[in-house]
Amino acid sequence: MAFLDKIIPPAFSLDGSVPGRKTLALTGDWTVNSAESAEKLLGSIDLAPDQTVCIDISRIDSLDTSGAWLVHRFRGALEYGGKRTELIGLDEKRKILFRELEKHHPPAWKPERHRFSVVGFLEATGRVGVDVVKDTLAMLNILGTLGAVLATVLPHPKRLRSISVAVQFDRSCIGGVPIVALMSFLIGAIISQQGGFYLKQFGADVYVVDLAGILILREMGVILTAIMVAGRSGSAFTAELGSMRMREEVDALHVIGMSVTEVLVLPRILALMIALPILTFISDISALVGSGLVTWVYLDIPPQAFLVQLQAAISTKTLMIGLVKAPFMALIVGLIACVEGLKVEGSSESLGRHTTMSVVKAIFLVIVVDGVFAIFFAAIGV
Repeated sequence: MAFLDKIIPPAFSLDGSVPGRKTLALTGDWTVNSAESAEKLLGSIDLAPDQTVCIDISRIDSLDTSGAWLVHRFRGALEYGGKRTELIGLDEKRKILFRELEKHHPPAWKPERHRFSVVGFLEATGRVGVDVVKDTLAMLNILGTLGAVLATVLPHPKRLRSISVAVQFDRSCIGGVPIVALMSFLIGAIISQQGGFYLKQFGADVYVVDLAGILILREMGVILTAIMVAGRSGSAFTAELGSMRMREEVDALHVIGMSVTEVLVLPRILALMIALPILTFISDISALVGSGLVTWVYLDIPPQAFLVQLQAAISTKTLMIGLVKAPFMALIVGLIACVEGLKVEGSSESLGRHTTMSVVKAIFLVIVVDGVFAIFFAAIGV
């Protein structure tokens, strides 16, 4: 409080002895501690139009960047209103301060263009293409670094951070079982209800068991699980790594000579590749239970008949086709989550944007990977 008591309140005086010319003399302390009162003071000044205003700052006792910015902004407002202004009473230090302020103008506001433009469309397409290439190169970089780390870790298993893998597995797999089981149960029930509604019209309602079994085990189980894992664990990975980037913990690992891929990326991706097949199996079982319950209640197909028909429709190969996709989808989700997390800059806005992009990109590529596998399995006749 002793320091605040020494502040001289900002004040001004007007001298209009010269016709058509006003001299505005500023006094007191124009610093960050008195910025609020100084701004109110400048707002209360009323000057007649068509006058030249000389702003004299030679009587100011203390002046810092905040006070200089208020004076600079006030002068700009006067000139925008049609008045001519002049800043007088500058010593060498204050000349340098105002010269630096004049170099930092806020960017000019430009209205958004809503009209369609071929050039704008091509520019946006080009930017998206460049971003896709950059993201692909970043993923390949992480994948290559991951391969190099694995080549180092596999001959020396003690270097693998098993505790970190176990912690990430607990978060990704064990913690995600309830939501995966519930969502899969509901999806399986919906598939059987909708399929039974249409097949019942043709007297082929028993084939809803074949439809649900093959669709769940081959496609829906692994896709739904991968999408839920991307939204749950992928976003968590991005947020964790992004927070580490914001707190400069990733830079600290570089400084002490530790591999970011070995410490942060490998445990997460390895845990996710172990967790997703297990979650996919749980999802398949939950979806089949939901399907069997609906066919029993809605189509009067008892559980024994459901199991007999299901055994005739599917085989171990059908289950394995879905499970084989799971590690690859986990790898894609983990890579995207880690890449987006390591791209976070030093703001919360950047963290939120990259977390959202991580989920969107992961879901998109999961569907693309599933399509690639569908084409592959069709080509080999499976």
